[in-house]
Amino acid sequence: MHAWLVAGNLLLPGLPLGDVQLVYPFWAGLGITGEGWVGIDTAWVYPYPALLPMLAVFPFGQGLAGSLAWLLLMSALNAIALVALAGVQRDVRRVAAAWWWLAFLAVLGPIALGRIDAVTAALAVSAAAVLAEHPRWAGALMAAGAWVKVWPGALLLAAVVAARRWVDVSRGFLGVSVVVIGVGVLLGGGWALLSPLTEQTGRGLQVESPLALPWMWLAGLSGSGAGVRGAGADRLAVIAYDTDILTWQVSGPGSELMAALATPVLAAVVLGVLALGLLARRRKVAEHLLLPALTLALVAALITVNKVGSPQFATWLAAPIVLGILARADGGVRFRVPATIAIAAAALTQVIYPVEYGAVLSAEPWMLVVLTVRNLAYLALLLWATWMLVALARGRMGADGEARSAPVAVADVEGASP
Repeated sequence: MHAWLVAGNLLLPGLPLGDVQLVYPFWAGLGITGEGWVGIDTAWVYPYPALLPMLAVFPFGQGLAGSLAWLLLMSALNAIALVALAGVQRDVRRVAAAWWWLAFLAVLGPIALGRIDAVTAALAVSAAAVLAEHPRWAGALMAAGAWVKVWPGALLLAAVVAARRWVDVSRGFLGVSVVVIGVGVLLGGGWALLSPLTEQTGRGLQVESPLALPWMWLAGLSGSGAGVRGAGADRLAVIAYDTDILTWQVSGPGSELMAALATPVLAAVVLGVLALGLLARRRKVAEHLLLPALTLALVAALITVNKVGSPQFATWLAAPIVLGILARADGGVRFRVPATIAIAAAALTQVIYPVEYGAVLSAEPWMLVVLTVRNLAYLALLLWATWMLVALARGRMGADGEARSAPVAVADVEGASP
């Protein structure tokens, strides 16, 4: 499967390894040439440990050797995650979760390996795999992921609310975080260490984002996609490349307001999801019922209510779905529906990037349909997980993971066998 992903990154159109070949070497080269380390000396969109995999492949250059070095590094991280998830030889276990994850990566395609998110996805899947038996190690893995790209912090939030051994998870997370911050300060870092939390606030709507869909349709209907000539008032929305943050964005009437509201709305949604989780926790809902649904709701919210919406965000779904499949073996909620939706979203994401990314930038109608369906799949995951949290908070989810018409007694949840 990874041979397929490597081949796709090297051979498919659309420059799947654009960031790996052009952007990551540029960031790493700034520090190596003495112009300052991003994330330490200057603000950066990622925490400074994200430089580590970029620096690891930097000596191989920006050509084929550098690309292969990156792809093999990401494949090795996935191999470690697979061992953590499924075991080896006579200790092979949890094969359903392992097979689902491999299928998910296969249909997601090149982007599964071609961005820094591949590092965080592997760490997050590893954390999900060891959470039940080794919560402190799981917390450490969550922290390692969050200090590469912030989103795995959602796994920590879910664990603090829903995990029985949340203190151990927190200790592992804090231990790694103290080391990372301490090393950053020793290297001369100051407020730049926390810049990933603020660097995204001023950007506009990225073309693949669910929040950008209305303006993408406006751009398509007015024929004003990137590279498409449109005139004056007919250009209802415009797709253009932002050279400061190195991404394609769409703008039109009201888009700036939406971009400004995106972050506070996302914060409100996350707080709402956490509130539902806390209500369920107060009802003493079992961990194997609450934790997967809460994790999926948080991660789906970060993807759906987001003005960025890069295609690699799909990799984030792997950890909560794997966690749900693992919990099902202990009597958790059935995760067949979200697992299927996530596979569909991954397949559509591969069509969007890299296969037909030119159609995205041209806002071609058929691609707008694909974008719409994929983003609706993200929304469906958020709604499914939220509905599950509501059912748990109201006591309408049985210990067997099945919905019930009447509230369930706490004793029914706590005392049920798998």
